[in-house]
Amino acid sequence: MMQTLLVASRKGLFVVRGQGTQWAVVAHHFAGDPVTQVLADPRDGHWYAALRMGHFGVKLRKSTDQGATWADITAPAFPPKPKEGPLATDPTPWNVDLVWALTPGSATQPGTLWAGCMPAGLFKSEDGGHSWALNTALWEHPLRPGWFGGGNDYPGMHSVLVDPRNAQHISVAISCGGVWQTHDGGDHWALTAAGMTADYLPADSAEDQNTQDPHRMVQCTAQPDVLWVQHHCGIYRSTDGGQHWARIAAPAPSEFGFAVACDPHDPQRAWFVPAKADTHRYAVDGKMVVNRTDDGGKTFKTFGAGLPQSHAYHLVYRHSLELAPDRNTLAMSSTTGGLWVSADAGEHWHGVSQDLPPIAALGWVA
Repeated sequence: MMQTLLVASRKGLFVVRGQGTQWAVVAHHFAGDPVTQVLADPRDGHWYAALRMGHFGVKLRKSTDQGATWADITAPAFPPKPKEGPLATDPTPWNVDLVWALTPGSATQPGTLWAGCMPAGLFKSEDGGHSWALNTALWEHPLRPGWFGGGNDYPGMHSVLVDPRNAQHISVAISCGGVWQTHDGGDHWALTAAGMTADYLPADSAEDQNTQDPHRMVQCTAQPDVLWVQHHCGIYRSTDGGQHWARIAAPAPSEFGFAVACDPHDPQRAWFVPAKADTHRYAVDGKMVVNRTDDGGKTFKTFGAGLPQSHAYHLVYRHSLELAPDRNTLAMSSTTGGLWVSADAGEHWHGVSQDLPPIAALGWVA
């Protein structure tokens, strides 16, 4: 069955279609413009693309006809910084530099979208992205000043998860600001990174929940209490809705990485892409592999068939490992323009292209 993949890159949005080992780029939108995030909303089929246009600001574009036409819509934006009060001296700029996450709301909330940004603000739209409101409860939380940037100047929110059982339950992950959850639609928030350890901090503050660096967080749709995190310092899994996290003994060749994908129906299965830490940030020994667990992290299998196995200096970013709706097809991309697809749950890979621009995010069309 033909499948469609959206590829957000530094030089535009590519549409890739195919099946098995037959894939091709069929369209190129916003040529030359940096696209940081993409969403194909499974509820109504609408496509969204977030662009990072430098001094022109962040732009958001929407297509209701699968890319045949695009319309500019309002992008998330902070309100003016207060001139008085405790926030007047906030060192974080109140300007959206990057839309890092685009997440559809619950199936019971048509038109609701969530956007995680850098700096780490959370925005909500209730009209299909035509207007946005900052979640002030999290932005004004007294612990926010303790957040800091990982590889960036400022903290960023890259993972936003909506509990399929309860549209009011939202979980977010921040680099570096830990994991936060709300059970009332965003009015109140709790820090829930217990069990995570930041090896990059002094020993007496390594377990501070507010300064953890989860690189990516995903959730099992069928059993939403099961969440996975690829952390700066290892792999974590929670089976109680993120209240507590257990560190998993990571497989060779490295516990460092950015990407994680999980099976929406099997809480035991997840995929990770290891990389060489910390300043290197490319495949360990120049050899690309993907690790999969089928038993909740107790054991892993390592796959490299079809992937470059020598002098491969690819890095797979947070949103560059995505499982298709069929639960067997995986797509993976890199910061050096590589794009691969696996039709058998990651065991064998087919190279679609080595020549695309640096890729920031992937999104399957349902």
